[in-house]
Amino acid sequence: MRLKGKVAIVTGSSRGIGACIARRYGKEGARVAVVAHTNLDKAEAVAGEIIAAGGEAKAFQADVAQVSECDRLVGEVEAAFGGTDILVNNAGIFFATTIEETTEEIWNTQVDLNMKGSFFMARAVVPGMKAKGGGKIINVTSIAGVRGFPNSGAYCSSKGGQVNMVNALCLELAKDGINVNSLAPGNIKTDMNAPYRAEPGYDEHQASLTPTGIGHMDPEELTGAAVFLASSDADQVHGANLLVDGGWSAW
Repeated sequence: MRLKGKVAIVTGSSRGIGACIARRYGKEGARVAVVAHTNLDKAEAVAGEIIAAGGEAKAFQADVAQVSECDRLVGEVEAAFGGTDILVNNAGIFFATTIEETTEEIWNTQVDLNMKGSFFMARAVVPGMKAKGGGKIINVTSIAGVRGFPNSGAYCSSKGGQVNMVNALCLELAKDGINVNSLAPGNIKTDMNAPYRAEPGYDEHQASLTPTGIGHMDPEELTGAAVFLASSDADQVHGANLLVDGGWSAW
């Protein structure tokens, strides 16, 4: 077990990529805080799966787009499990809109959750990590953080901000034994993008852009990289953006 005894917070882990990472961390011995934005029942179901498999987990609810909620969440996790060793900033949202259709609300919703939430969750865990002598912070970014996509200006901005945030925080926190890195998924099968994948030819088009010929990967295929970045194997990995995209970004 590569994460035995570690306390991990995984935001947005009641479904999709986050749920897969949470379950894998549980198998690797971490005590997992499964965090839902609104649906605590789904978070409790994921935590229940981890417990049924022999792990330790607890469900929490927080809107990490709100700074006060970030602080409250970390306090609750520390009360339940002790100080945080691993933070995975996975909570995120995507709306496909042209620049003309992008309202201030659409912009704020994506930037506040995807980017601001990651920063202030990191801020909330850093004092505890410093007290413990180190920790791991992982931003789940996207290939949209390193390349542009049409009709995705706000999303790409938020994900690009997450990537560069890692560089800035790495320079500040590496001396404290805190590794700050990002994990950048390519096209992944999730319920959030299910409507797009249901469009005729969409998956085939994405497959044509990826050298593996796979349009959308299974979210479980990200979990090995997530474990690596959270483990002692990554103790000298600082400021990296680990792309798990089937080679999409190699074109």
